[in-house]
Amino acid sequence: MIVCHCNVITKSEIVDTVRDLLRPDPWQLITAGQVYHAMEKRGRCCGCFPGVIDIIISTTESVHAEMETHSATVIDLVARIRAEHQRFESIRQLKTRDA
Repeated sequence: MIVCHCNVITKSEIVDTVRDLLRPDPWQLITAGQVYHAMEKRGRCCGCFPGVIDIIISTTESVHAEMETHSATVIDLVARIRAEHQRFESIRQLKTRDA
């Protein structure tokens, strides 16, 4: 499934990239910008970023489930990711409204 039409990036490519980024440190906070940078791409319209962040969250949850991390710890990490997502969305909405 294509997630980013501007760069023709699929969901599986994003999942693979997120897993690669989490491999050295599964506790790091992955952003859409990091994912695009790792794939040597740039966000163009950035309309796909909310979907990319959802994929980052679900992939991070999967990685920690595979590691059998205690669920309360994973919930805290996912809450931090979601808070960043909400912050990004608020900024995007303000920019869209002011444009």
